[in-house]
Amino acid sequence: MLSVIPEINWLAVIASTLVFAVLGGVYFTAVVGTPYRVALGNEDRELPRPGALFIVGPLVSSLLVVTTSAVLLRALDIDSVGDGVVFALVIAIGYLVAQTLTIAINPNFPRPLLYTLINAPYFIVCTVIACVILTAWQ
Repeated sequence: MLSVIPEINWLAVIASTLVFAVLGGVYFTAVVGTPYRVALGNEDRELPRPGALFIVGPLVSSLLVVTTSAVLLRALDIDSVGDGVVFALVIAIGYLVAQTLTIAINPNFPRPLLYTLINAPYFIVCTVIACVILTAWQ
């Protein structure tokens, strides 16, 4: 499976990773900032200013998700945009959203279902866009 790594368009991987970063920044601050704080139980708490980990951590995680998707797309020989969208929905819903719910179901998340519902659109939209880029720009 790893033999497909040389076939990956790394510019498409970088572009897709930037989609995750830019949309994440806009979505979690401007679109769902307040509901996100509520889901985390932080609506009445002053949060510290985010450090470098706030930017670097999600960027690295997004790069890993996009790179894994690129490897799987090549290994499964998915080369049409339509099939890329279906693949993206399977990955986003079956792995990312499901894992978000699993992580949120613990005592540290006061509203795990709300947290998952807030995160789900971000993961679905970003993964679909990333897989469209990865399949269209081979």
